[in-house]
Amino acid sequence: MKKTIRRFLDPIHRRLHDHGMISQPDRPTVTNTGSFEDYLDYFHNNLHEKEEEVKWMGKKAKKFPMDAWTYQEIIHETKPDVIVEIGNLNGGSTLFLANMLDLQNSGKVLALDIDHSKIDFSHPRIAWITGDANSPEMLSRVAASIGDSRRVLVIEDSSHTFENTLAVLRNYNRFVNVGSYFIVEDGVCRYPFIDGPKPGPYEAVQQFLKENSDFEVDKSREKFVLTYNPSGYLRRIRKTAE
Repeated sequence: MKKTIRRFLDPIHRRLHDHGMISQPDRPTVTNTGSFEDYLDYFHNNLHEKEEEVKWMGKKAKKFPMDAWTYQEIIHETKPDVIVEIGNLNGGSTLFLANMLDLQNSGKVLALDIDHSKIDFSHPRIAWITGDANSPEMLSRVAASIGDSRRVLVIEDSSHTFENTLAVLRNYNRFVNVGSYFIVEDGVCRYPFIDGPKPGPYEAVQQFLKENSDFEVDKSREKFVLTYNPSGYLRRIRKTAE
């Protein structure tokens, strides 16, 4: 599988180099870099960081397309009653999640962010909840909004610092039912050419898994190989009694 994808990416790799679109002299590179890293480098610095470039239904969405495809597969398979998205920015990804729930004709999105000033739309399935996701007040509001819902998917996409990501994992894993997922975004911050906290989400996931054996990394969700969430698709395999 990886060899097949590499045959597809290698011509893109050469084209990006030939046109000077990657490996800029002022940006650090990866030792023995290849087509995978080069494409992530290109996407991040030419599309992801330019808010006008990637949109969902006209709304700015900082989302890697292959991960968005994986999200719709997870939503179709697990049929969540509630999706908790922590970190919403311009709301494009939140609208995407709500539209996926539209297709299954059930469910709601709890959209958590410390600042919703960039949000300029509403959707009947989205509840915008403003505040610090790790505060006791927000945790109480989320718990009340989830209520007795049996199927819950959580997506962490907030500040990406190690400390905050680990706190979100510790505070919100309780809501995820067995068989569903806790998705931690932007583990690509570990790459030197990606701007972001180091250590960050990837390292926070490793620490969380040392503390909590109820989750496992589902590598099958990285079947496209290119992902912003390496080791970030955490599937709940059991629920230890609290």
